[in-house]
Amino acid sequence: MLRLVVRRLLQLIPTLLGLSVLLFLWLNRLPGGPASAILGERATASEVTRINRLLGLDEPVWVQYWRFLKRIVQLDLGTSVRTGQPVWDEFTLRFPATVELSVAAILIAVVVGVPLGYFAARRRGGWLDVTSVSGSLVGICIPVFFLALVLKGIFAVNLGIFPSYGRLSTGIDATDVTGFAVLDGVLTGEFDASWDALMHLALPAVTLASIPLAVIVRMTRASVLEVLGEDYVRTAEAKGLARSVVRGRHVLRNALLPVITAVGLLTGSLLSGAVLTESVFAFGGIGSFIRQAIDGRDYPVLVGFIMFIAMLYVLINLLVDLAYSLIDPRVRVH
Repeated sequence: MLRLVVRRLLQLIPTLLGLSVLLFLWLNRLPGGPASAILGERATASEVTRINRLLGLDEPVWVQYWRFLKRIVQLDLGTSVRTGQPVWDEFTLRFPATVELSVAAILIAVVVGVPLGYFAARRRGGWLDVTSVSGSLVGICIPVFFLALVLKGIFAVNLGIFPSYGRLSTGIDATDVTGFAVLDGVLTGEFDASWDALMHLALPAVTLASIPLAVIVRMTRASVLEVLGEDYVRTAEAKGLARSVVRGRHVLRNALLPVITAVGLLTGSLLSGAVLTESVFAFGGIGSFIRQAIDGRDYPVLVGFIMFIAMLYVLINLLVDLAYSLIDPRVRVH
């Protein structure tokens, strides 16, 4: 297992290096250079020269790239032009909210999607199969932004069941330990704060889970149908093995392999795609901060965000490989 982890990490180093080269070239190919992009179109030549000297952009390209790469390795993502704070500090302040939202969304998608896809395949052609396939198609087609507005209008504004914005109610005095509001309430014994955070999390999480849920349902169904037609499943049934053993050990276990890959990719996309959902519900995560960085042309924040997401993708891919090795022993051999 340790050899597998080390090998996967070594294989991912060229990916991160390649991404760093692309980001560096993008920054240096901005119209007028990074200094003009930061200062705006009305910047004078003297101001551009001063910023170039301050950022070290007047040095040879290979020196600039080496400094850029060294800062990334040291997790020094620079300083936000808009707030004046270190980018890493800004991310660590806001990312827990986005991670909490993304984890809740993927849990909803997996807990609901895998059983639904499995039983839809087991009852192919039945009402559950038709309903799940039709529902998953609708889930893929509906824009997340539109679904967020609909859910907010119905369950928050009209019915008043869930809060319409934020992570905690104004009257809740919660202790911040990890940055994850639901978990902090459990750790500190402030269960009212944990419940309030959970209620605030419900609508954004369901909204963000819509597309992953639809994808997981369809992929699980297709994978189970494929495995059910394999010879080893028919052989296991012919030997008289218990139906629960055949379904659990042979069908579901093998059908989950492609689903695990999809879950890994979907989790990474949720972390980078929560901008619209957080904006609608004013959730206070990284999404709204990135939107403001785009509007304000805060390039250090954008570069740091891309590298941060790339590192998370590396970690998620590693976890997917580990999950593969636990389910399929052949992966450990190769």
